[in-house]
Amino acid sequence: MFLEYLEFILYGLIQGLTEFIPVSSTAHLKVIPIFFGIEDPGPSLSAIFQLGSVLALIWYFRNEIFKLRSKSSKTIIDNLLNKKLLKSILIGTIPIIFLGGTIKLYLPYFFDKILRSNVSIAFVSFLMGIFMYIADKSKKGSINIKNHKYPDSILIGLAQAFAVFPGVSRSGVTISTALVSGWERGDAAKFSFLLGMPAISIAAIVELISSLNDFFLYGFLPLIVGLTTTFLSSLLSIDFLLKYLSSSGLKLFIIYRFVFGVLILLNL
Repeated sequence: MFLEYLEFILYGLIQGLTEFIPVSSTAHLKVIPIFFGIEDPGPSLSAIFQLGSVLALIWYFRNEIFKLRSKSSKTIIDNLLNKKLLKSILIGTIPIIFLGGTIKLYLPYFFDKILRSNVSIAFVSFLMGIFMYIADKSKKGSINIKNHKYPDSILIGLAQAFAVFPGVSRSGVTISTALVSGWERGDAAKFSFLLGMPAISIAAIVELISSLNDFFLYGFLPLIVGLTTTFLSSLLSIDFLLKYLSSSGLKLFIIYRFVFGVLILLNL
């Protein structure tokens, strides 16, 4: 029983610390347990932990969302009520729903056996490292949440669709695409987080529904421990990325993507 709690804490830490920084939580949930000699949590458990990350995202921006700050401060809900941004988020979410749904319905074997393989994850990690390097070297942009256009959100939404492939990293591909297309660093991360709310939630709910029988195999308390761990570690990663990206860019994560890919290949 104690070991089960430790496993769920580990799963929660992996999900929380890697969901919002550009290193791919799915890849780490698949690969890191191997180094500890435990099983891959699989889609059902991963979905549960993703919900913990969504709750952390909502909590982190709670003041903006629910207007708990002073009336003089500009709130994210003010922007969400702006039809342009709301439409941008909805439009940007469509591609990942379409691609994810297609793979889930028609290519489940390809996804589970090929795309989730360690070789595939390592290869994707290298590709993402290269793309993030290009993004990090891009000129400082001027596009932000206030002045962005619909084509900007469509482009980032199309990029987000590639996050269905393990190893890509939803935040990594959306932030990098935003930087390449001329977004300010801080708002690139914020828009990525806002765009991720519906995408992560839908993905988690779909996985939970499709693997509901597996859900009941786990104890209630271990799940709560795992969710709590995910929630707290997600808060740390959100805060870290928003502060780090504005001052230091993607360099640390670029190096990590290449090191991670090499380690996977060395341990095949």
